[in-house]
Amino acid sequence: ASRKHEGISFLLIDMRTPGVETRPILLISGSSPFCETFFTDVKVPKENLVGPLNGGWTVGKRLLQHERNGLSAGGDGRPRFDTGHLRDVARRYHGQEADGRLADADFRTRLAVHDMDARAYALTLRRVALEARSANGPSAATSIMKNANSRIITDHCELMVEAMGLSGSGWSGDDFTDEEREAGRIYLRIKSSTIAGGSSEVQNNIISKRILGLPDPSRHTY
Repeated sequence: ASRKHEGISFLLIDMRTPGVETRPILLISGSSPFCETFFTDVKVPKENLVGPLNGGWTVGKRLLQHERNGLSAGGDGRPRFDTGHLRDVARRYHGQEADGRLADADFRTRLAVHDMDARAYALTLRRVALEARSANGPSAATSIMKNANSRIITDHCELMVEAMGLSGSGWSGDDFTDEEREAGRIYLRIKSSTIAGGSSEVQNNIISKRILGLPDPSRHTY
């Protein structure tokens, strides 16, 4: 039996081609960075084929690896969050004890755990980036980093909103600062990080098969 991805070919499509239509998708955060794309009787020159005929899945997988690499590190080996700024915000809203520690002991503990996770992630990110350069491109390890980034940056945004308290729930109006309104919108937007570039579940399947060498459950019957 043929595999599901066999027979897929990769074509470049000019978005100005007649029949191509995009419709913005309004997200819960209020922005529209994504679109639905519709193709109605669109004709594409066969010269636009990338790679071999019926071999498009290989090209697509490579592009997805680069996308996950960008989502996890912005392509430059650095994480997309600033734990130092988060600590400053927490001190500003929570207050400090006489010894300079955050007044909220529970929040202080969770912030410390997040800071350790973020630092470990940043170091691992640098190592993976160097390995990718020596290997002439990203590997399946991007799935690990993408999942780790999704979890840590979600924790970061949740802690930021929590640190601000009710001030972090503002949507509009002069009762909230620009930073407070932005924190709330980013908090809503960041939930999609577990889906964009391949869902966390898809990444877990890739990690299990291509890194851990576990059997593919889709090829077994029970």
